[in-house]
Amino acid sequence: MNWRSEHVWVELLKGSRKRGNFFWACILFLGSLGFLSVGASSYLGCGYDRFDRKEGIVRIFRWGFPGIKRRVFLQFLMRDIQSIRIQVKEGLYPRRILYMEIRGQGVIPLTRTDEKFFTPREIEQKAAELAYFLRVPIEVF
Repeated sequence: MNWRSEHVWVELLKGSRKRGNFFWACILFLGSLGFLSVGASSYLGCGYDRFDRKEGIVRIFRWGFPGIKRRVFLQFLMRDIQSIRIQVKEGLYPRRILYMEIRGQGVIPLTRTDEKFFTPREIEQKAAELAYFLRVPIEVF
């Protein structure tokens, strides 16, 4: 609707207030909430490593991303552990990861693969204590 007089002309513009724009704004907002919930759950998603020498069983439990297969639970015998491995990569993106090598199953990371907070001394200390407890050798690669 336009309005016009001798000295003034007013022309109304529709602008961006359309139903479609409100629809897409709501979709984007809900999508961002989804990303926020996944980020929060991965931050709070934790677990434990249980080494029971009396029973001879190792249990590794981790919370994964939300979904059907969220729980990660591994259980195996201590006698199947071949060694404790330390992977150290220095440089621009240093990585210090502790692994456990299991006969028939490969290697399982015991520390987070993006963990950059361990100093070489701390990762060696942790590996030495765990290898001594499990009575297995340490490998560095």
